[in-house]
Amino acid sequence: MQPAGVAAPLKVDISEKTFRSAEGVTIVALRGLSFEVRQGEFACLLGPSGCGKTTTLRILLGLDRQFSGSYQLPEGGSNRVAAVFQEPVLLPWRTVEQNVRLALSARLRDKDLDRLFEILGLSSMRSLYPSELSLGLARRAALARAFATEPAILFLDEPFTSLDERTADRLRRLLMTVWAARPTTALMVTHNLREALLLADRIIVLSPRPAQVLGIFDVGLSRHLRDAPALDNLVSDFHKTFPDAV
Repeated sequence: MQPAGVAAPLKVDISEKTFRSAEGVTIVALRGLSFEVRQGEFACLLGPSGCGKTTTLRILLGLDRQFSGSYQLPEGGSNRVAAVFQEPVLLPWRTVEQNVRLALSARLRDKDLDRLFEILGLSSMRSLYPSELSLGLARRAALARAFATEPAILFLDEPFTSLDERTADRLRRLLMTVWAARPTTALMVTHNLREALLLADRIIVLSPRPAQVLGIFDVGLSRHLRDAPALDNLVSDFHKTFPDAV
């Protein structure tokens, strides 16, 4: 079904999503998956690898229309949707700044990006090409491109995977800094519990495939208080609530 965008939370109600394996076997990826993300909230979809998290994002992005059910995207001043994927997907023949500005609408074409590049540590790299960037810097550029569009909703599909932990942690904190400067409804896919606890307002906990919601974990702690000991406590609280989850 087509998304019925109205000024409301993100609402997802997927009855079933199936696909055929290479051997011709029908696999049920999602069944009875229903949840909401409140306006201006940063939520994480947390579940084991292969449970259907990325499939859910593909449906919400309109990349997969072969499913039963419905979803409703929130609207903002722009009604734009932005996404950050596991790979930065930058055009190699464009500079960092050109890659970011290509995503902008006519209204935002001349937007001042100085503050955004400053927050993400890209001020001195605006004229560089993707081949001149490390993977971590390329992912910063992908984040800049997403936030520059001032989206009504932001989807993130494990954007820090395959990075070393130090680089990933720095990028998580940069993500929170730029998101806090202009909070937008966000849904991020991850199977990393500590990452979800660091970033999210609420965690939507999914079962193994076919994915359905096991429950919601409300983090309930200000982000500036989420240091290592606090995260350890949150991990313990999470496992008490969801002993069989990730």
